[in-house]
Amino acid sequence: MQRMGMVIGIAPEHIAEYKRLHAAVWPAVLARLALSNIRNYSIFLREPENLLFGCWEYHGSDYEADMAAIAADPETRRWWTFCGPCQVPLESRAPGEHWASMECVFHVD
Repeated sequence: MQRMGMVIGIAPEHIAEYKRLHAAVWPAVLARLALSNIRNYSIFLREPENLLFGCWEYHGSDYEADMAAIAADPETRRWWTFCGPCQVPLESRAPGEHWASMECVFHVD
């Protein structure tokens, strides 16, 4: 199992919509995450900086293939058309990233 964290900005005028969307995530999107070995997925909001912090546990053995399956899923892609405009990617993110990956520097169970 691998713990992963990521961060992205959110446009302040879209915070209420983003919360509304995530209060009722589409079942097909949740199912695709589960099929791609994502567990314990949370997104936190930090205001007034307007940052979203996401973290999850990856329980699979082929992360690239699982992420490609998520990205290819039609319902997930449709979901992103609603969530994407709310988000403000960080300028410092790596090439190819939307959410910027973060290094885990501490964990305790």
